[in-house]
Amino acid sequence: MVPSRATVSPLPHARWWRAGVVQAVAPPGVVDLEPGYLEPGLLPVSEVLPLYAEALSEFGPAALTYGANAGAEPLRVLLGERHGCAPDEVLVTAGTSQALALLCGVLGEPGRHVVVERTSYDLGRRIMADHGLRVLEADADGEGVRPDALERALAGTGAGRVAFVYLTPTFHNPTGTVAGEQRRRDLLAVAARHGVPIVEDDAYAELCLDRVALPPPLAALAERRGVIRLGSFAKTLGPGLRLGWLEAEPEVVRALAARGQLVSGGALNHLTSLAVAMLLGDGRYDLRLSWLRAQLRLRRDTLMAALRAGLGESVTVDRPTGGFFTWLTFDPRRDEGALVAAARDAGVAVAPGSRFGGAGGTHLRLAYSLNPPDRLAEGAARLAAAWRNEESPR
Repeated sequence: MVPSRATVSPLPHARWWRAGVVQAVAPPGVVDLEPGYLEPGLLPVSEVLPLYAEALSEFGPAALTYGANAGAEPLRVLLGERHGCAPDEVLVTAGTSQALALLCGVLGEPGRHVVVERTSYDLGRRIMADHGLRVLEADADGEGVRPDALERALAGTGAGRVAFVYLTPTFHNPTGTVAGEQRRRDLLAVAARHGVPIVEDDAYAELCLDRVALPPPLAALAERRGVIRLGSFAKTLGPGLRLGWLEAEPEVVRALAARGQLVSGGALNHLTSLAVAMLLGDGRYDLRLSWLRAQLRLRRDTLMAALRAGLGESVTVDRPTGGFFTWLTFDPRRDEGALVAAARDAGVAVAPGSRFGGAGGTHLRLAYSLNPPDRLAEGAARLAAAWRNEESPR
C-alpha cells in the first residue's frame, strides 16, 4: 500500500551527501577548505524544486523535446537583458567547463598555445591539456596579467600559434584579484593587435561581497568583438544544474551552435534552462543573490578574522572582495608541502598554491564557501596551531 502524502516523512537528504553521489566528500572530522563548492545549506533546494513544475506548466511538451541549438530563447533573452547583449550573442552551455571544452575544440588544435596568467585555474588548464593545447604562462601582478607580459607571450609564439588568451579578470581563481578598467582596456588592445581572441571566465562575477563598483567585463568593453565571456549558474544556484552560458559575436554563436553535438542533440540542458528562466524572469534570482552574498560575506569575514587572529603578521591573508577564495602568502622559505601536511595532520584540507601554476613563492588557497562560520573558525584555529608548530623557516 502506498502511504498517503500526509504521512510520508521528509526525505533524509543528508544520507545522500556522500562519495558516489556527489563529486567529493571530506572524511569525517576534516574541515575541508579546498574545493570551490557551495555549502549544502546554501544550495537552494526549496527554491529550485517548484521551477520544473512551473516550466512544464508554461511550456508543456516544448520543454521535453529537443531545444533550440543555441539554447532556449526565453533564457537567452533574459541573459541578454541582464548582461547588455542581444539574444543572438548568447549560447546556453552546460556550465563554464563545458563551454571551455567546446572552445578548445573550436578555436584550438593540438600543439597550439593558450596564454594564461602564471597562476590560474588548474582545472581549466586540464581541459586545455585534454585537447592537446599547450599552456603558456604570462607574468601577473595584483591586477592579473600585465599587458607587457601578454605582449611578449603573443609576440614570441609566432603568428597563428596562439588559439586564445584565457583570463579571469573578476574574482580570479585562485587569488581573488580584480583587474581595473584601464588594465582591461590595455589587455584588450594587446590581444586585438595580435588578432587573438580572449576567453573571459566570469564564473564568480555576480558574487561581489562588498559595496564596490566593479569594472565592466572585457566582453562589454570590447562590445564582444574578439572576446568570448563565460558565465555560470554553478556558483550562484548550484553546479548540479549544469547550466551556464557564453556571450560572443553573433557569428561565433552561430558557428558554435552548428557543431554536431548541438545539431544532433539540441540545446544542452533544455528543461533546466526553462526552469531557471522562470526564476530569472520575476526577480526571485536577484533575491537569491542578495541572500547568498550576505551568507558568503559572513563566511569570508569569519575566516579572515580567525586566520589573522591566529597567524598574526606571519602570513599575508588576502581579503577578496568577491568569489569563494582567499589566497595566503607565506615567507618563501616555508615549504609548501610541509604546510599542507601540517594542515592535513590537523584535520584541515587546503589547496597548495603550486597546483595553480608557477607564480613562485609559497602560497595556499582556502575556500570559505563550503563550511558554516563555526566550522571556518575551527578550521582557522587548527591551521594556526599546526603552522605555529611546523618547522620554522629554513
